[in-house]
Amino acid sequence: MADEATRTYPPDDRGVHPPWLYPPYTATIGRAPHRAPLNVSPTATELAVPPSPRGWPVGSDDLTTRSGAPPIGERIIVAGRVLDAAGEPVPGAVVEVWQANSAGRYVHAGDRRSAPVDPNFTGTGRCLTADDGTYRFVTIRPGAYPGRSHHNAWRPPHIHFSVIGGAMVTRLVTQMYFPGDPLLDRDTIFLAAPEATRDRLVSSLDFDLTEPDVSLGYRFDLVLRGRAATPQVHA
Repeated sequence: MADEATRTYPPDDRGVHPPWLYPPYTATIGRAPHRAPLNVSPTATELAVPPSPRGWPVGSDDLTTRSGAPPIGERIIVAGRVLDAAGEPVPGAVVEVWQANSAGRYVHAGDRRSAPVDPNFTGTGRCLTADDGTYRFVTIRPGAYPGRSHHNAWRPPHIHFSVIGGAMVTRLVTQMYFPGDPLLDRDTIFLAAPEATRDRLVSSLDFDLTEPDVSLGYRFDLVLRGRAATPQVHA
């Protein structure tokens, strides 16, 4: 089994991300490689800056206005910056999010739980970061839902993020959690991240982002590489 020393993260990223094999998170048992990875140099295409998709919102996207009626649940704002290893903003980064609805149900054929589907909420959004690296989403706070890793497991409310910075090789896939959630201490996906980096997966309540009488605001910065990188967390 490949160990942490054979992973292909840059040296400064080691110790930031979860191991491939983390038995308490049972899905990794089948996913983890059984041989050491090959060191393959990225192609010119992978190193190229992806073109800005036409028609995508720059800086902000609203997941609550996709239909004629508002979705059910607590409206929230999630915003932050995408940064590189030096802490500098990354403009034009592609930021995509997906999440469960307020009842903990995804709009996906693989989600067959009895929780209701909200016809006014797809749970997906995307935008490009502005010149200062900022992004902003208006959405609904997702609900918790049953997990599979252990008896009576529940996944804490979370939002999935995919970020592509200046090149395909800088892609970050992670999850954002909410502060003070008691389910975090039992979530094997969250606990798979090294203890010293877990706080980077938890957003902070930010009243500068909050809109009075409308939405609470949560700040979540995303660091693509380096010792301060946001851990890669896959579902």
